[in-house]
Parts: sequence; structure tokens; C-alpha cells
Amino acid sequence: MFHAGEIRPIAPVKKARKLFQGHPGPSNRDSPHTLSAFMANKVTNKERSAIVEFSVGPDIFAWVILPLLIFSARICDVSLGTIRVIFISKGFKYIAPVIGFFEVIIWLVAIGQVMNNLTNVASYIAYGGGFACGTFIGMIVEEKLSIGTVTVRVITRKDATALMAYLRSENYGVTSIDAEGSTGQVKILFMIIKRQDQGKVVSIIQRFNPNAFYSVEETKSVADGVFPEKKSGVLFNYRDPFGFFRKGK
Repeated sequence: MFHAGEIRPIAPVKKARKLFQGHPGPSNRDSPHTLSAFMANKVTNKERSAIVEFSVGPDIFAWVILPLLIFSARICDVSLGTIRVIFISKGFKYIAPVIGFFEVIIWLVAIGQVMNNLTNVASYIAYGGGFACGTFIGMIVEEKLSIGTVTVRVITRKDATALMAYLRSENYGVTSIDAEGSTGQVKILFMIIKRQDQGKVVSIIQRFNPNAFYSVEETKSVADGVFPEKKSGVLFNYRDPFGFFRKGK
């Protein structure tokens, strides 16, 4: 029976009191402060056991986690370095230093870990593997961005009137000249197009004149030209959201 105003202990407290009765300690075993300290000690011991059980051993960190971190860092900094060099070759002088800033910071982190673990062979392998993968990934990223302009040269013996008319209807600037090749009279077409349109233009050439000879060359800078207008439903161009690659940059 419990009277009014009396506090009935809950089940966990009862259990703790039962465990505490056989535990050596101060004479005032029923003190709330002493009981709280005992329960806290019990929880702390359980937490410590869990931490020891699920903690990562030094061998796993040295031979698995650390090499993966070095590998990932090298992929990032080498990819940025590859993109930076390509941007420099294309004349994008404002974005290249920004990329170089982040590139060298990531490289310092990676090389610092290697120097701190000189006896770890896995770090050397991860460092070299990250360099190779970073170069490849950087080239893929730059190709997907399709930044810059290219010059397309077409040489054909077939009448190119239909081809030129279709390209001009698509708002591509086409310049044609008559020339003489090793097999007789030919027509040479010149176009300067955006790199992202290269696949479309090549497919048009192959559709109108499958036997035409064509070449594509990188163009570092263009003063002016006729290019198709790209209308996008998004608020900004994902390839150039801050205007780093606009003409004159």
C-alpha cells in the first residue's frame, strides 16, 4: 500500500538497488546520489565495452583506410590538375588559378600522409594508383564539359550545295572554297563550331556525304562567328554558371 505523497520507485531503479545491495561501498547505500553514481558507472562500463568491441584496429587503418584516403585524394587533385592544364591550353586564364589552389591543397594532404607512413607500402600503391585514375577521370570530365571551340574542315569531290544549305539553316557558319586535290577538283568547307556541337556536325556531314574527308582541330580563341543559339529552361548554364568561359576570358 502507498500513501498520498509517497513516490513509488520505478522498475529500473528497483533493479539498480538490487544490484547495488551486494556491491561494496559506503555505508549509506540507499543514498540517491550514491545510487546515481553506481548506475552511471554501470553505463560507462557498457559503453566502454562497446567502444572496444567496435573500434578499428591499427592494422585495418594502416592497410585499408589510410590507402583509400590517399587514393581518393590523389584522384581529386590529379583530376583537377588535368582539367587545369587543359583550361590553360584553351586560354581560360581566370578559372585555372582557382582550380590550382584547391589542387595543391589536396596534394599536400595526400603527400603528408605518405611521408608520415614511409614504411607503409600500401600508401605508395594508393598514391600511384590515384595518380593514374585521376588522369583518366580528369580527361573524361573535361570531355563531358565540352568547353571551347573547334575548327571543322571538310574536303569533298561531291557537290556540297545541299550540305552547306542544311548547315546554314542550322545557323552554322560555313565558308567554302574551290580547290584542286590529287584526284581533281574538290570543295573545301571551313566551320568554327562549339565543341559541344561537334558530334552533331559530324553526323550531318556523314549523312549528306559519307565519303567526305573531314578533320577537327582545336581552336584556342575566336574573335567572332556564327553559332547556333542554345535555349535552356534552366536559370543558368551548368557548364559555365559564373561566366568564366565567355568570349574574351
